[in-house]
Amino acid sequence: IPLRQRNVMLLAAGFAPAYRERSLSDPELDAVKRALDFMLAQQAPFPALVVDRLWNLVMLNEPAARMMRHFLGLPPDALIPRDGSINVLKLTLDPNGLRPCLVNWEAVGADLLQWVQREAMGDGPGSESTRLLDELMALPGIAAAARQPNLERLALPFLPMTLRKDDLELNLFTSITTLGTPHDVTVHELRLESFFPADAASRAWFEAQAA
Repeated sequence: IPLRQRNVMLLAAGFAPAYRERSLSDPELDAVKRALDFMLAQQAPFPALVVDRLWNLVMLNEPAARMMRHFLGLPPDALIPRDGSINVLKLTLDPNGLRPCLVNWEAVGADLLQWVQREAMGDGPGSESTRLLDELMALPGIAAAARQPNLERLALPFLPMTLRKDDLELNLFTSITTLGTPHDVTVHELRLESFFPADAASRAWFEAQAA
């Protein structure tokens, strides 16, 4: 049972919550933030980012910022907010965000929605996760894509993500890392998503950008 839900059950039973929920900027989480900074740095020259349980962006490395700037058409020195104001799922699936560059957005969208659906089921009606799910499902084409089975996608060892803009095409896959034995709600819900090149050409582009 996630720590957040444990607190909810304790409150319902008339007890105080057992687990604190701190901001990532809290001095007590300095060691956690340093560990995340280290993992982000080690992932270079490939992208990595840290999100909370609702996929709000709280940290990212420079390769991730560079990739976002490129596909969103932002200036090379544009700042990418790290304060949770960017929701990675919305940015990915919104027709005004990354979706025009995401070749296989239907398959990616169907898989991403599963993360939010699990949170919404645990949190119940009226929760932040339920509202996020409703916002995502309201985006054009998302509901239809989520209902459409894709047997070819399920047969692959991982879900590829193909980004294409002008003459550049990047084929990527990702891994999700969580922190072990957390005693804090915030720490328990943080996820580090690391992007890896799925072919030599994609690897070469990231390495050239870092040179």
